[in-house]
Amino acid sequence: MALCMRKSPKLINHLKYRMGLFDMITPSSWNSTSSHHQEFPVTAPIAHNLGNPDADLSVKATLFSACRFKSTKPGKQLNSLNDADDNKVLDFPGGKVRFSPKMTFISESPEERTQCYRVLDDDGQLILGSNLVQVGEELAVKMYTDMITLQTMDTLFYEAQRQGRISFYLTTIGEEAINIATAAALTADDHVFPQVTSTCMHVFFPYNPSKQYAQTREPGVLLWRGFTLQEFANQCFVNKADHGKGRQMPIHYGSNKHNYFTVASTIATQLPHAVGAAYALKMDRKDACAVTYFGDGGSSEGDFHGALNFAAVLEAPVIFICRNNGWAISTPTSDQFRSDGVVVRGSAYGVRSIRVDGNDALAIYGAVHAARKMAITEHRPILIEALTYRVGHHSTSDDSTKYRPVDEIEWWKLSQDPVTRFRNWIESKDWWSSEAELEFRSSVRQQLLHAIQVAEKAEKPPVADIFTDVYDVPPSNLHEQEKLLRETIRRHPRDYPSDVPA
Repeated sequence: MALCMRKSPKLINHLKYRMGLFDMITPSSWNSTSSHHQEFPVTAPIAHNLGNPDADLSVKATLFSACRFKSTKPGKQLNSLNDADDNKVLDFPGGKVRFSPKMTFISESPEERTQCYRVLDDDGQLILGSNLVQVGEELAVKMYTDMITLQTMDTLFYEAQRQGRISFYLTTIGEEAINIATAAALTADDHVFPQVTSTCMHVFFPYNPSKQYAQTREPGVLLWRGFTLQEFANQCFVNKADHGKGRQMPIHYGSNKHNYFTVASTIATQLPHAVGAAYALKMDRKDACAVTYFGDGGSSEGDFHGALNFAAVLEAPVIFICRNNGWAISTPTSDQFRSDGVVVRGSAYGVRSIRVDGNDALAIYGAVHAARKMAITEHRPILIEALTYRVGHHSTSDDSTKYRPVDEIEWWKLSQDPVTRFRNWIESKDWWSSEAELEFRSSVRQQLLHAIQVAEKAEKPPVADIFTDVYDVPPSNLHEQEKLLRETIRRHPRDYPSDVPA
C-alpha cells in the first residue's frame, strides 16, 4: 500500500482535498516577520462545510490549527546582516536571532519603571495632550452614580456584618473606578471571570458564620450589567431567592444572565478558565471576549503564568486585568516579586500589555475599550495592570492597621480617591451638581435599606439544596452525607440557625 501511495500523487492530493488540508497554508504564509495574527485562505471543502453542523467542529479545528509557526527547514539558515562576520542571524523556530561575540545579560531591573497611562490629574482635571477615548454625558453620569451605589452598598453591608446579620463581607473602597470603568468599556456578551485573591476555609454547612477568608472585588461589574440591589442583598443574606441557593459565602456572586461566572474561593483558578472561554468564543467566531480580574497576589500563583502562556499560544481574545493595590492581604508586593510590577510579565509570554492609573476612571475606560477591540479583531490576549490602593480592610476578618500605617491609608483615601476625582471632572463639564449628589445618595441608601430588610426576612434555603443540582441521580455517598448532616443538626440544634428548613 505504501508503494501504491508513493506512486499515486493524485490519490494523495485527493485525500488532502477531502480532509480540507490541500493548500491550507503555503510555506511562505508564516515566516519570521509575520504579524501576531494573519489572515489565511479558506479552502473549498472548508467553505462548503461552514454551514454543515456535522462538519463544524472539524472545520474549526482545521482552521485554527493553521495558525502555527512551521518548523525550520535544514539548509542555508545563516544570513549576513552586513559584511561583518560577527553579525549573523539564525532562523530559530519562532523568529530570527542575531548572534554576538559579546556576553550581555538582560538587566533584571530597568533604569525606569514602565509608564502609567493617565488622563485625569489628582484634582480631576484633564491633562493636556491626553489620548482620551470620548465619554459622553449619559455614560459619564451612569459611571459616577454606579460608583456611588457601590460605595453605599459597601458601607451598609459592612455595617450589617459588624452587627452580626451576615457572616462575611469585604469592600471595594478605593477601587470603585476599576469596577465601574472596566464594566462600562465592555459589552453584555463579554464573559467575566471575577477575582479571588486570598484563601477560604470552607465549612461543611454553608450557614455557619465561622471565620472565613476570601476576596472578590468585582461586584461593580454586575451592578453595571443590571444585577439588582435586591439580588445583591439576597446573596449576602443567603436566602431562598439567592441564585446560588445559599451554597456560597456572602459576596461570592454569580449570574448566568449577565455572563458573570460565579466566584470561586481558590486563588487565580479563574485565569485559565477565562482563556478557555475566550478560545471557545474565537472558535465560534463570536464578537466577544473573555475578561478576568485578579490581584497582585494572584499573579504569584502558577495559574497566572500558565494562563498567560496558554492565551498567547492560542491567540485567545482575553483581557487580563490585574488590580495591583500593593497588598495581598498583609503581604506587600515587595515580598512577592522583584519585577517592575505585573505589566512587564506580559511581554515575556508574548502578551501585549499596558499599565494604567487605577484611580482614573477615564484612563481605565479608554484602556479597556482599546484592549477589547484589539483582543477581538486581532485575536490576541491583553494584559492590563491597574495601579490602585485598597483603602478598606481586606475583609471583615482583617485589621489592616496591624500591617500598614494609618497615615498611609488616610493619604490615599483623601488625595487619591477615584470617586472624588471623577466627580470633579463631570462637575467641571456641568453634568453633575451638589444637589444631584445629595438626592442620589439619599435615594440609593433608602433602596438598599429596603432590600436588606426584605432579604433578611426571606426564608432560608432548605438543607436538601446542598446535595442537589450536580447529579441527575444522587450517588449513595451523598445520601449518606445528607443523613449524617441531618442527624448532626438534631443532636446539636443550638449550633445551627433555627430558621433553616431541615
